[in-house]
This record gives sequence, C-alpha cells and structure tokens, in this order.
Amino acid sequence: MDEVKVSIIIPVYNAEKYIQECIQSLVNQKIKECEFIFIDDGSTDKSRELIESYQRNDKRIILVSQKNQGVSVARNTGLQLASGEYIGFVDADDYVREDMFKVLYEAAKQDDFDVIICNFESEMNGQIYKTTYPFPLNQRLVGDYIENEILPYLLKVDNLNSVVNKIYKNKILKDKRLKFPIGIALGEDGLFNLYFFNYTKAAKYIDYTGYYYREVKGSATRNIANKDYFKRALDVYNMKFPTIITEKIPLKKIQILKSTKFINSVISYIHLYLQPSKEVSFNKRYQYVKNMIHNQDVREALKVYYLDTESDLGRYERFIVKMIHKRSVTALYFATAYSRFRNR
Repeated sequence: MDEVKVSIIIPVYNAEKYIQECIQSLVNQKIKECEFIFIDDGSTDKSRELIESYQRNDKRIILVSQKNQGVSVARNTGLQLASGEYIGFVDADDYVREDMFKVLYEAAKQDDFDVIICNFESEMNGQIYKTTYPFPLNQRLVGDYIENEILPYLLKVDNLNSVVNKIYKNKILKDKRLKFPIGIALGEDGLFNLYFFNYTKAAKYIDYTGYYYREVKGSATRNIANKDYFKRALDVYNMKFPTIITEKIPLKKIQILKSTKFINSVISYIHLYLQPSKEVSFNKRYQYVKNMIHNQDVREALKVYYLDTESDLGRYERFIVKMIHKRSVTALYFATAYSRFRNR
C-alpha cells in the first residue's frame, strides 16, 4: 500500500449491533491510503469476529485485542501503531460519510494545517442534531486566536471536546508524546484536545458534516444505572490544569469557564435523570438530582455561572437556573417534563 495518509483508530467494546455499518463506512472511504486500527477492548460479543470477516478482504484493517481497559487505553494503543500522516478517530457505534477523511485530509494539506475541525450530527431519541462552532470558516486559525478563543472554548463548552470530528497531525502527537489521560472520567477527550491545541500552530474549521454519532442505550452519556455522571463532572471541575494551560489563560478566567461548563453539565444531568427510566426508580433519580443541586461546589459555581451567562439565558434556562438556586427538585421535574412535551 502507498504511504498512509490517514490512520483511523476505532476502540471497540461489545458493538456488534452497529459495527458492520461503521466498518462499511470506513472501507468505502474515497481516500484509499488509509489504515483502520480496531482495538477490541475485551468485547464479549461477536465484535471481533465481525471485524475479522472484513479484515480477510481488506489489508488496511488492523485488529488488536486487549483486556478491557477503557477507551483511553484503547486509543493510546492505536496511537502507538498509527503510521499515517494524520490521525482520525471513530467510535464503533457510529459511522462516517464516504468522503469524510478525503475532505479533511485535503483541507489539512492545502496549507499544512495541524488540525482540521468539522461539524457532526447526533441522533438522540429519534431526532437529529447538528453541532457547529462559532469559529471563522475556512481560515487559517493561528496563535492568538487559538489561545484566546479555541482553548477557552474547550474549557467552557463540551461540544468541541470530542476527537471524532477532527484529524490531527501525527508528527505533533509523536514529537510531544501526546496520549489520552487514564482515569479521567468524561474528561479524557477534552484534556487531549487542550494539550494538542496548546501545541497547534495552525488550525482550520470547515463547514462540512461527515460524522454521524449515534447515542445508544448503555453508551457513555446514557447509562444512568451504572454511571455516576455528576461525580465525573465534579472531578473535572475540581481538576488542576497543567502549567502549559495556566500560563496562557489566567486562573480567574479558567474558574469562570470551568464554572460555566460545570453548571451546564448539571443542567443536562437534571434533564437526563428526571426523564422516565425503566432502569432506575423515580425515587433514586429524584434523590440524585437533589444531591446535585445541594452540592457546595454547585452552589459556588452557580454564582459565577449566573454572572457570566445571565444576559444570554432564555426564559426557560433562567427558570431552570433559578430553581437550582432555590434547590427545588419538584419545580425542576415539572419544568423538564413540560420541556419534553413541547419538544415531542
């Protein structure tokens, strides 16, 4: 095979229901100089066998099996093996357009960009949502813009954290020995991006949607029966950032950005835990929300959040924030129920 232009790393854990669609979307990529590195992270279903069936007919597929150690370890294993000029990531539940990595690679090569960012679509509860960003399109984003806009955005907003809608220059990853942090719950993608963009000299955001994220039962954002999402958000909120970040962004600004992200996470978890669930009783979900809004870190972050976002909040959002401040789970329950009814 010719020199690999893009290495695509796919962590796999019990994804047999969707992985064939994922694999098919990869092997059909219009850019042929790819390698597809599947890391089977201890699957107990037929995921491995399905990958092997494709591997027999496509030598670009690399399959590594390891005991279950989580998505960060799996991706780091893939990074060690990747030989491509650029690195992309795909989750085994998802799929991409046939031209995705061709479009991103060609955009990267136009002027030697270190990273390309694109939009993505999410399917949740049968509805499709498109994620876009407030960055200039098709422009060379460099030093000051990355430091003053992109790095703070990563600290403030969750939707840029994901690695699946980007390609990264492999030379930077190897020269700086960048890896996904281990043991950082729901924050590993964000930290990886913070480190990478810290070393990025030129980035570009393109108005293109090629990645399709499928939210499935039991996924990292929906498994409320087994995951303590608030604790994870709390850990991220209280995490100390490395010197390379604090040297570029004042600590006071970091606190504002962290507080905004934290309260937005709390609001999203309120919606998640107060919606009907067969797996978790109403009493447990009610108590979970009650514990969240009584948490002292939430109380402190809420003060900062309201000062920073008051003018941007709509009437519904203002009400939710006010009810968090008043610690009224009952009001939050009826408000979120009404919101679900309106959005049906």
